[in-house]
Amino acid sequence: MKEKRQFVIWGLGRFGSSVGETLVHLGHDVLGVDKDEDAVQDMADKLTHVVLCDVIDEKTVKSLGIRNFDVAIVAIGDLEPSLLCTMLMKETGVKTIVAKASSTLHGKMLEKLGATRVIYPERDMGRRVGHNLAYTNIMDFIELSDNMCLMEIAISEKMVGKSLADLDVRRKYKVNVVAVKHEDGTTEISLDPTKALLAGDMMVVIGSRQSVEALEDGI
Repeated sequence: MKEKRQFVIWGLGRFGSSVGETLVHLGHDVLGVDKDEDAVQDMADKLTHVVLCDVIDEKTVKSLGIRNFDVAIVAIGDLEPSLLCTMLMKETGVKTIVAKASSTLHGKMLEKLGATRVIYPERDMGRRVGHNLAYTNIMDFIELSDNMCLMEIAISEKMVGKSLADLDVRRKYKVNVVAVKHEDGTTEISLDPTKALLAGDMMVVIGSRQSVEALEDGI
């Protein structure tokens, strides 16, 4: 069984609420904090604990026992409160601070103030949607780094009945097939390279952006 961890989320907007609900669903403890009473009430029965608190109230923030949490997630949209919250989490002693940024400059400021990891939800989702729209066979796209991505690609008609060994995508396109998802909802991870692909199957591949895009063009 995976280790149960404790998360504190600052900001219960759409992003913070979604992250919190997902973490609770995965079995972790989540404290949600927001200065908006309606936001706190909306999440009261969805998170482990919720607290009405403004991050500028440093005394109250420090009274929450934040140092005991494994991860602090700063999901505040406004620049100044976001920076202040990140600084307070660092001063309090939280080891892992994940902060949401709205721009590259915002992200650099968060890193300077102690954020362990900076994420860009709007930018990343925009890229993901853009790739999904630009390539007809790409069903999902996740950017893992500047030049490494994970893609879910629907197999074309000419691939039906062929095996991964027949297609030889690793040699031809320099990508790795890590899973095959079937139309019935099942997913194969321990892949048999001689097994024929079926209509409706999707390959989950990992590789450089150029390699994955070359695969999409080639199939």
